Amino acid sequence: MNTAVLSVRDLVVEIPTRNGVLRPVDQVSYDIAPGEILGVVGESGAGKSMTGNAVIGLLDPPARITGGEIHVSGQRIDNLPREALRRLRGRKIGMIFQDPLTSLNPLLTVGEQLTETIREHLDVSESEALNRAVAALDEVGIPAARQRIGSYPFEFSGGMRQRVVIALALCAEPELVIADEPTTALDVSVQAQIVALLKRLCRDRGVAVMLVTHDMGVIAEAADRVAVMYAGRLAEIGPVRDVVSHPTHPYTAGLMASTPLASLGHNRLRQIPGAMPRLEALPDGCAFHPRCAYAEDTCRAEPGPSIETCGGRAACWFPLSHDEQEGAA
Repeated sequence: MNTAVLSVRDLVVEIPTRNGVLRPVDQVSYDIAPGEILGVVGESGAGKSMTGNAVIGLLDPPARITGGEIHVSGQRIDNLPREALRRLRGRKIGMIFQDPLTSLNPLLTVGEQLTETIREHLDVSESEALNRAVAALDEVGIPAARQRIGSYPFEFSGGMRQRVVIALALCAEPELVIADEPTTALDVSVQAQIVALLKRLCRDRGVAVMLVTHDMGVIAEAADRVAVMYAGRLAEIGPVRDVVSHPTHPYTAGLMASTPLASLGHNRLRQIPGAMPRLEALPDGCAFHPRCAYAEDTCRAEPGPSIETCGGRAACWFPLSHDEQEGAA
């Protein structure tokens, strides 16, 4: 039986302000197995990126973890000293950022950045690090990798830069990769190439991936399971096929109904009324109840309980029936 590469339990992130304490991440729990891609989806402000930053230890002060635990391959990391956590980044945890142009150092060649990362985390010689860097570029599909190893980031296209960032995230052989909106800055055809590349590399290496995105199309194509977040909490989590086809939480159903599909033809998309609440003005009870057509008094008083679904769970007092799922879609 495989042990989870990443295990998050009851994670809480708080930001103290003059007007009180904000909770952008509240009681979030999930596991990611070796070779598995967990998609994390939701509207802007749902807490997706904040959760990823908490896992990798890149929260900007005054944001801090105040509850729960984070384990990577059985080792608890949320309570590690800063320097120990820094050594884990790159070696055990890789990161793919949204904009490859700003996440690469424009003053260093891609080869220098790759070899520096490799030698920082692996005990290899300079020549071996260079060979590994060339092999990493070749593996992610950079043509003439040995000739391009001396090129600077600006000499690559957007799609090629993102391939370099993926190579950088994987070059020290991490067990976990956090991909924060890795395809947002790319056109559709390049998005498909990057998604396919990420899937192949992670399956081949057995790397666990946390894929943060707002694009349900990317989730449906790349992920094995999906976690739907709303106002800092998990609304629903489960296998992609089950969640997309038969959403249990009304918010998940709303996301599905507002996603363009070729099968819809020219039919108008549905939209979820209202907007994500501000952290300083979260409603009592279930945070989604002001926008939910199925809300009752119980929803306004207490957050939804965690209930078992088909292969996952959802946080809802009144989960959608099969007929309601069909109607919402």
